[in-house]
Amino acid sequence: MPNWEYIDSVFLYDSTFYGLLTIVFDSYCANKIPVKICAEEEYEYNILDKICYIETDQAKAKRISEGIIKNISFDTLSTAHMAFLSGQKNKELTILKFLLAGFKLGPKINNMMTIDYVMDTMKLNRNTGFEAHRLKGLVKFRCINNNLYYAPIHPDNNVIEIVGEHFVRRLANQNFILHDKNRNIAFTYNTKEYSIIQVSADFHIPDYSEEEKLYQTLWKTFFKTIAIKERTNKRLQMQYMPKKYWQDLVEM
Repeated sequence: MPNWEYIDSVFLYDSTFYGLLTIVFDSYCANKIPVKICAEEEYEYNILDKICYIETDQAKAKRISEGIIKNISFDTLSTAHMAFLSGQKNKELTILKFLLAGFKLGPKINNMMTIDYVMDTMKLNRNTGFEAHRLKGLVKFRCINNNLYYAPIHPDNNVIEIVGEHFVRRLANQNFILHDKNRNIAFTYNTKEYSIIQVSADFHIPDYSEEEKLYQTLWKTFFKTIAIKERTNKRLQMQYMPKKYWQDLVEM
């Protein structure tokens, strides 16, 4: 198994995937890893910690990503990226160990589930992918003025780009905003290109169009009409449509 040297430092970075890949590059070259990696904005300062800020280096990030694809596999890089999008805290050190071990062990690292950091990385990857897949079926866009559609979501993981790209393919001729209210970011698409922007916590969407209000009323009526009270199964309903997503669904 890989034999790293732990250094008594906390690495702070800019919370981007390229920032984490920069840390992977430096750790690979030195064969040393820190005791902790944390996004700078999330770190709670402790006078006992030895802090080292790692500045994102695009060239290093590109070199290490190419190295991962060449020496391990593209799937390994994809898995690491999906795990990085997880909302789980302290994921960075787990992903770092997974990738460094991959350079030592090659493609077989992806199947070595008896190693804790491999299993944990795979769990993060699956959890993020599963939530993105589920939201693709649950997101409901509502029409506001100027032929613009809007949908709020409250995901546990940072899946806004994955879900947004899905709807770019599905709604290629529609202007829309997908709003992650947990992270105050929005995926905006104008029928030509998309961007992800930071928005304020009090970001306010204009009122829905009159036609949209009518459709919402009709949909709620339909939803209630087809329901058979005697066959209601809340537990099964929450299994396929978890309650944490209900706040964004018109019918709920």
